[in-house]
Amino acid sequence: MRQLREVRLQSKAIKDITNGYPLILKDAIEPSTSEMDEGSLLHLVDKNGGYIATGYYGMQNKGIGWVLTRKEKEQIDKKFFAKKISEAVAKRANLYTSEDTTAFRVFNGEGDGIGGLTIDFFNGFYMVSWYSEGIYSFKEDIYQALDEVVNTRGVYEKLRFHTNGQYVRQDDYVSGEKGEFPLIILENKMKYAVDLNDGAMTGIFLDQRNVRKALHDHSNGKTVLNTFSYTGAFSVAAALGGSLGTTSVDLAKRSLPKTIEQFQVNDINHESQDIKVMNVFDYFSYAARHQLKFDIVVLDPPSFARTKKMTFSTAKDYPKLLKDALDITNEGGTIIASTNNASFNMKKFKTFIDKAFKEKNTHYKIIEEYQLPEDFTVPHNFPEFNYLKVVIIKVMN
Repeated sequence: MRQLREVRLQSKAIKDITNGYPLILKDAIEPSTSEMDEGSLLHLVDKNGGYIATGYYGMQNKGIGWVLTRKEKEQIDKKFFAKKISEAVAKRANLYTSEDTTAFRVFNGEGDGIGGLTIDFFNGFYMVSWYSEGIYSFKEDIYQALDEVVNTRGVYEKLRFHTNGQYVRQDDYVSGEKGEFPLIILENKMKYAVDLNDGAMTGIFLDQRNVRKALHDHSNGKTVLNTFSYTGAFSVAAALGGSLGTTSVDLAKRSLPKTIEQFQVNDINHESQDIKVMNVFDYFSYAARHQLKFDIVVLDPPSFARTKKMTFSTAKDYPKLLKDALDITNEGGTIIASTNNASFNMKKFKTFIDKAFKEKNTHYKIIEEYQLPEDFTVPHNFPEFNYLKVVIIKVMN
């Protein structure tokens, strides 16, 4: 039997949640959460017991739970989840019918009405990501709802929450057909290899779809450096766009075979491309020593990374990253500066860019800006949930 708790909201939180804010913060409620079970339904009320909303309790880095409905009589059951998933699928109708793209986000957490849950589509397969034990406790209803709404070739899942400091890991297969990996998907006619049963990652970040297309469309005749390259998805886009050559740099050893694989599925000779397994900052020094310069430099670092030599945080170190990149970018070249750090907004990100260029006494012009693509729906009036920030910068004299 699922626990139902009446929880009194602080006055400020009442205003926020009434206005549509979906996240339940720890300091938003008055009673202690110590006795709550993950997945408990929260009947959120004001100081007089007046109904505000219904949510669920699920600890994750953003807060202690999410609002599910503001209708007092609405039941949180399979019918509820089926309605939410059906609405989300309808919004992506154009992507489902696309012949050029066969991988996209079907359900984007709080943007589609259920925080802590995302569902991605990969060429007939669905991957469900769970961000807390709380939302995972609804898995039976949610999986049944998904099966009712769409025809699933096969379903995989990622458990992206942790207990006792450890992430939960298991075989990611759930139901239906077992995939043969790598699975080949299309994105704007470009091929990418993905694996839905290989730990936390799949091989591609779907939120960068529009940025990869922009790189593809502007790479003809250019040399391209792809830093923090992961599986080389940006490098593939550049090569297919007619790049004179790509250099992919990532510290992870598995980035080499994964990047080779991405080139191979697109019939690109990987030996004609440069793939380096090394620290990006070490590569900057290497390139400067060898007087290497590039027409386009892609900067898409993790929000936080630690190596034996250094610690990197986008919130503190992005200006330094940009300055190092400027040293090996041709005059008139382009830097694609990206971050998925949700702790600061686009305006703040642009101050990092301005700081770096001023300290290098270099002029610049912002050509294009990107945030999350249309399938990564975010709650209305709450831009802080639009975590992706990408600025395409032209380097002037």
